[in-house]
Amino acid sequence: MKTFALSLVCSLIALFTYAQRPVADHEKAKGGELTIQPITHATLVLSYQGKNIYVDPTGGAAAFTGLGAPDMIILTDIHGDHFDAKTIDAINTNHAVIVVPQAVADKLPATTDKSKLVILKNGDKTTQLAIAIEAIPMYNLPESATAMHTKGRGNGYVLTIGGKNIYISGDTADIPEMRNLKNIDIAFVCMNLPYTMDVATAAKGVLAFKPKVVYPYHYRGQDVNQFKALVNAGDANIDVRLREWYPAAK
Repeated sequence: MKTFALSLVCSLIALFTYAQRPVADHEKAKGGELTIQPITHATLVLSYQGKNIYVDPTGGAAAFTGLGAPDMIILTDIHGDHFDAKTIDAINTNHAVIVVPQAVADKLPATTDKSKLVILKNGDKTTQLAIAIEAIPMYNLPESATAMHTKGRGNGYVLTIGGKNIYISGDTADIPEMRNLKNIDIAFVCMNLPYTMDVATAAKGVLAFKPKVVYPYHYRGQDVNQFKALVNAGDANIDVRLREWYPAAK
């Protein structure tokens, strides 16, 4: 009876989590469809040709109920809202390539299969599962040895999936390396003080590199409607997609 009750409770929690999750977006790409599934805060899942890419997975296994196991895990930084060792331990990583900066590799659970690690420093490039990956710097301005995010420790990433260039900012300021990006189709851009940028600064950065589509994410406590207004006042052609990354807050 206790086993049944526990199973029932777990099922109800999983169903609640699934119901709270934002609806996925679907993009046409070469060779198939790219699915974009927001999860929470800085966590998302990209799916293409049967492959699932988990970005900064947090929230435990329940956060990914109904989604396929990861074929690739991409981690940006050591902070707990991007790197959660318990979640990595909980999800099925049996077949997952894990792409990380060195600082994250140093903190992975002892159970992690180190043969599956791909360690990148800023500027490095690799191809995994037919997906081109470039590590982009992410850091605070002004630069400081005591900043929350120092240059070289973490990675943002540009992924090329089905001909789409996808930028994942990680925790960054409006840095030159972001402003100088070219031909970005889809961008996930952070904004929350005091850790990254404010809304106005994030909008200025986006207007500098002009992605076709931008998702504000990692925005707890920020006015994303203002972000959308500022971006579209500067360029009405940028598709600013507001999604609910904090459903539990309602």
